[in-house]
Amino acid sequence: MTAITPKASSALPEFAEGIQYFGEALPDFETYGATPAIESGKVAIASPTDPKAVYQTLLAADALRYLTLQITGSKASGHPGGFASQAEAYAALVMLGYKNIITEVGHHAPGFYSAMFLDRSLEDMGISTVQQLRDRFREKHGLLGHLSGYIPGILAPAGPLGQGQHFAMAAAKLHPDKLFPFTLGDGGLGEPYIISAMAHFHTAYPQATNFLPVLVWNGYSQEHHSMVSLKTNEQMTAFWQGNGFAEVVLVDAKDFDDQNQPGDYVDSTAFSFQKRLEFTQAVLVAADKAARSALGGKLTVFIIKQLKGAGVHAKGAKSHNLYPKDTLDAPHIVTALQSRALSPAAWQTVRTNAERAGGGPAAKTVVTEFELPLPELGTLPLEEYAVGGEAKVSTTAMGRLVGVVGQKDPNFLVTNADGNEASGIGNINQALKIIHPTTDDLYNQAPNGQVYEPLSEDACAGLAAGLSLMGARTLWCSYESFAINGLPIWQTVTQAMAELRRQTPSTITLFTAGALEQGRNGWTHQRPEIEAYFASMMRNGNVFPVFPPDANSIQACYDWALTTKNKGIVITASKSPLPIRTTFAQTRQGLEEGAIVLHETAGEKKVVFAVIGDMTLIPVFEAAKSLENKGVGVKIVSIINPRRLYRPGDVAWDTCSQPDSGFIDDAKFAELFGGDALIGVTGGAASMLEPIMLRSNSKRDTFAWKRGETTASAGELMAFNGLTAEALAKRAVELVG
Repeated sequence: MTAITPKASSALPEFAEGIQYFGEALPDFETYGATPAIESGKVAIASPTDPKAVYQTLLAADALRYLTLQITGSKASGHPGGFASQAEAYAALVMLGYKNIITEVGHHAPGFYSAMFLDRSLEDMGISTVQQLRDRFREKHGLLGHLSGYIPGILAPAGPLGQGQHFAMAAAKLHPDKLFPFTLGDGGLGEPYIISAMAHFHTAYPQATNFLPVLVWNGYSQEHHSMVSLKTNEQMTAFWQGNGFAEVVLVDAKDFDDQNQPGDYVDSTAFSFQKRLEFTQAVLVAADKAARSALGGKLTVFIIKQLKGAGVHAKGAKSHNLYPKDTLDAPHIVTALQSRALSPAAWQTVRTNAERAGGGPAAKTVVTEFELPLPELGTLPLEEYAVGGEAKVSTTAMGRLVGVVGQKDPNFLVTNADGNEASGIGNINQALKIIHPTTDDLYNQAPNGQVYEPLSEDACAGLAAGLSLMGARTLWCSYESFAINGLPIWQTVTQAMAELRRQTPSTITLFTAGALEQGRNGWTHQRPEIEAYFASMMRNGNVFPVFPPDANSIQACYDWALTTKNKGIVITASKSPLPIRTTFAQTRQGLEEGAIVLHETAGEKKVVFAVIGDMTLIPVFEAAKSLENKGVGVKIVSIINPRRLYRPGDVAWDTCSQPDSGFIDDAKFAELFGGDALIGVTGGAASMLEPIMLRSNSKRDTFAWKRGETTASAGELMAFNGLTAEALAKRAVELVG
């Protein structure tokens, strides 16, 4: 290849500044490459068999490979191999006009950034040249190592494996007229969630086939062969058919190899140029067939089988990651770049096609660049119960409101793996119906329901959080003990929401059946340690765990959560009938100030109980009576919104795209928690009490969950964990002397 510096040629397009190597024109370029195959005013090529379209799809694939390797090489860091093995597939989808492309593979990030650069999406973040693309890769406020909601044109974040299908399915449900391909690595195919999530979604929404898994079958995972590398083409086809896919479209590069490459996985960039064109045409035709099939009502998978690292610096798992030795000056990187180098005219053709495809840059056209219109909910019919009156079930009170939201918003979805009935929210099923192919009034089942119940927390959290990220209202319900299995994707989404360049409804959860209610079920159902997860996430700035103490409070909490944007709202409540202790006004105050005073008496000394939860208030009120009989003053403070109790500097609120600077000042904190002694009480993780313990200057202690056990009652389980009135009163006396 001939090396050309930008200064040496006035014919270089401006965006090409930073490209180190340019090549001579490929054979027949003037015939097939000089005029863009996507004509001005068009959004796609005219035909997948048009020789110009095929030729220019090959150019686009090589351009993607070149940029992917050069930007990763610029930092000797990042992941070029996986994306390189499917570059023809990505290029084909774009040339066919499809840009709402998602990935399940965070390691494909540099390829996606290259694609966003080529179609000018990255100009929205000040990246106009290849040099700027190189400079901003893996840098703060730039192109982070894995995909993020911050990047223009990127539909969804990608990091942990097993998540991308949720975003694609959520988008497909909300936008039935558009195709949402998502790349899926054969290494990631080993994650159990992917196939099961798609299977349940297809059963629930058989008409929503407009998401398209693009399996990148390259034989390798990150550091070794993939677990499906020994499957034959027939076995892989049967695998997908056995999991409900009506159309399996597979293109195997081996069928076009004229270089006698060993093994089942080969590199198409090593073929003769004519065979490269034949392979590219096969991919283009297959992508078109798969896309039409998916949009036409068939559950479809598109599989491209090509060796990992095709066309870059190494092959197999060795191509996955760059290391400090893999710099742009290293001979093997130089050789790989020079072998993929395009002529300046070819770069311009690729850029023009990329710009025109899909109607413009992804940053101006993909669905996530626009806020999804939401129907107005109006004033929800909250029902305020009398303080001190009949005990009520908090979850049931909230469930009634959830039903109203679903009736007003047809896109609204409730997800639950363990069943709403078991959480005291069967009224949600009655109002909205469980999505099921079998209609049965006894079980509140109907095909067009709004309650999604796969037996997988990952699938529940994934679709609910994915829909919220795409702009819809949702509610993920779970037993507190089991929600941990769905938290990875929920955390991914809340982090993405913190940096999104648009508003989207907060992702809201309801966690019920807390440890204290699960005595007879034993420790398998007693895992409130999940609250430590949320306690840590509060410092992100956009995560708000809230703890309503009763059935009035939970209604006000949910009403507030529905008004928020770009946040993760975690509502934790019991499904047992509990006393009504608050008014709506008190909870609204608590949501703004973090906590409210439920009870206060004077005494020579004062003990403050800072209480998280609803059932935990029972032993605290009993302890208060004992202390008051001894002449000790008691204040009971219900902590509703602990995030408000941090100091502003403790939380990264100012880094969030929809910043919330609501924190109480020192004077208000002293008014709430000032006393001679402070005891924090929670039926969950002690770390949730951190904001209070950080700021208090009183003598203090915590009573919190330790571990589970089989018991006959909540009281016995609390006693096992030291959460008794006697223990609380005894410690209070010790603290006040």
